[in-house]
Amino acid sequence: MFNLDEEAVHRVASVFPLRISPEYRKLIGGKGDPIYLQCVPDGRELQGNEALLDDPLGEEEHSPAPNVVQRYPDRCLLLVSNECATYCRFCTRKRKFRSGLCVDREHVFAGIDFIRRTPAIRDVLISGGDPFLLDDGRLEEILRELRGIEHVEILRIGTRTPCMLPERITVKLVKMLRKYHPLYLSCHFNHPDELTPKVVGALGRLADAGIPLGCQTVLLKGVNDDVSIMRKLMRKLLLARVRPYYIFQCDLVYGTEHFRVPLRKGLEIMKGIQGYLSGLAVPHYAIDMPGGSGKVLLLPRALRNVDGARLTFENFRSELHDYVDIEEFKGDL
Repeated sequence: MFNLDEEAVHRVASVFPLRISPEYRKLIGGKGDPIYLQCVPDGRELQGNEALLDDPLGEEEHSPAPNVVQRYPDRCLLLVSNECATYCRFCTRKRKFRSGLCVDREHVFAGIDFIRRTPAIRDVLISGGDPFLLDDGRLEEILRELRGIEHVEILRIGTRTPCMLPERITVKLVKMLRKYHPLYLSCHFNHPDELTPKVVGALGRLADAGIPLGCQTVLLKGVNDDVSIMRKLMRKLLLARVRPYYIFQCDLVYGTEHFRVPLRKGLEIMKGIQGYLSGLAVPHYAIDMPGGSGKVLLLPRALRNVDGARLTFENFRSELHDYVDIEEFKGDL
């Protein structure tokens, strides 16, 4: 057991919901450890500054229909659930759980109707909440309707259930999902300790069904802002047949200042991943820009000097090497 600041927990939980799944609870080694920080309420969640926002990604202003967010021309987000197996304390949609996200059948199907009437949309990410908190029948109804839209080519599901509630990934669920290919699954892991044998088994059932798995990781202070932890996480993901896809800078969500990591440190971590792991295990480091402007990819600066056609680059070992181009270089890299 560990000591809780019960007054702070109750105070925060009266504003933002608290739920920790039994499996995830087992991973907490003590107060303030990387698992604890992700799921136990902290009094700092009720503090903010002028840089932090309820809706940092501008989802509300980019919502052309109920439960739809469209920030890109050819793809959209469809919110189908208002529940998670465990509520992450850094969630970018905390506002939804405070005010109540309406995801009844009428609202979800109004969103699907918008997608049906918008031929430019060819890729739909099903999210929430967590779609896998729906029962199999309701989830299949949504998948069937979307797969029946001629211009929708790709379906994706965003979920943290394999991490938080691995027993939900049943043989029955996987058998149903495989009927709706091409179907991709975007999961979410932030620390290597989350990849327990049960979790790896759940991921294996999904991979065996031919569902490509990708991981979105959030860079969080005290959780994974360390190159050795990130290297270990990326290796374990790849062993579990999950392709590391993104490391996200923590969104500017109200009450998450204590999770923020300087960009400089994030770039240092990326430099410590590149070259030390297979390219398959190297994710993109990205900021999802405030206001709904989309993602910006960040890379450690490699070009160090330009002398006509001779360019000097720095590799992952901080060694400088020259490369002679076929003509004089006049641009930017």
